[in-house]
Amino acid sequence: MAYKKRSKKLKRQVDLVIANVRSTFNNTLISITTPEGDVLLRGSSGKLGFKGSRKGTPFAASQVGSNLAKEMNSMGVKSVEVNLQGPGSGRDSVVRALQASGLNITVLRDVTPLPHNGCRPPKKRRV
Repeated sequence: MAYKKRSKKLKRQVDLVIANVRSTFNNTLISITTPEGDVLLRGSSGKLGFKGSRKGTPFAASQVGSNLAKEMNSMGVKSVEVNLQGPGSGRDSVVRALQASGLNITVLRDVTPLPHNGCRPPKKRRV
């Protein structure tokens, strides 16, 4: 059986990206996408080796942000739009880590979903 020759993964040269930050109480997930929505990079606190409750800390989130910023610099990224989602403690530290690495943050957007009166509550408990 002949093997197909795989083409080498080419480094994309992008100048503007969108960083989608999902910060929960237990973890921080970041995905770096193009404005069209193609995922370029992604990272999380768990991927860096943090375990348990340390994944939800601001320190872990800043480590993820600076790690992804290094990879973005090699791609030629200059400006970033940041979409923040969720109530976690890693929201601010990700933005600070991206700024500290020399990236220009153009837009800070909060895209946390808010319920418009939400689900129906459970019925009254009878004892």
